[in-house]
Amino acid sequence: MKSNIKPQHGGFTLVELLVVIVIIVTLAGLSAPAIIRMTKKGPLMVAINNGKNMVMALTEFSTEYGNFPDKETAKAVTDKTGSTLNLNGDTANDYFRQLIASGMTKSEEPFFATSSISTKKPDNIMTGSECLKGGEVGFGYIMNGMSAIEADTNRIIAVTPLLNNSAKGEFDANPLDGKAVFVGLDSSVKTYVIRQDNKKVVVGSKTLLETGEGTIWGSDIKPVIKVPKKK
Repeated sequence: MKSNIKPQHGGFTLVELLVVIVIIVTLAGLSAPAIIRMTKKGPLMVAINNGKNMVMALTEFSTEYGNFPDKETAKAVTDKTGSTLNLNGDTANDYFRQLIASGMTKSEEPFFATSSISTKKPDNIMTGSECLKGGEVGFGYIMNGMSAIEADTNRIIAVTPLLNNSAKGEFDANPLDGKAVFVGLDSSVKTYVIRQDNKKVVVGSKTLLETGEGTIWGSDIKPVIKVPKKK
């Protein structure tokens, strides 16, 4: 007697394959924007976390040496620690290097943020000319002319990402999803939207480097951004 049972064939039919493809394409379309947003947020979160570690080191340094890094503290650090690191120079790298020479941090990473000149994480080689070399720092360091700013909790001490690595107080909207990261002396790290028209950031009702009544600097401080060193 003949059996009526037909043999079963493995695999998908053409219709089933088409259905699977449509589902995959639909899911990919839905998830792509979220993935893009996460990719953009990554460097921003790194900058925020590094800024928090940086301000901790700066606060400890100020307690130990009576001021934030400047030319005078450079000599004090060398005299106290015997460090052979080069603490001369006038870039953000040079001033931040004092935090490593003094032992306030044992890593180069707190000074990194993605910017036009800082695209790769530092290698943490902290000897000789390798310590915070050009391209390993993404934050600009704010001073009062050639002196360190006073420890006022309303003030900002480091910022990123600087537009074209300029000291004009203009910011690059590309690296950090249209945001600038400001490290404050109150130990806060805040993000601000970068204006589209002039590439500046408004703090309260004034832009970063404005001075006088109603600003975070008052009339006695002349804020200057010491830019990071290029490769």
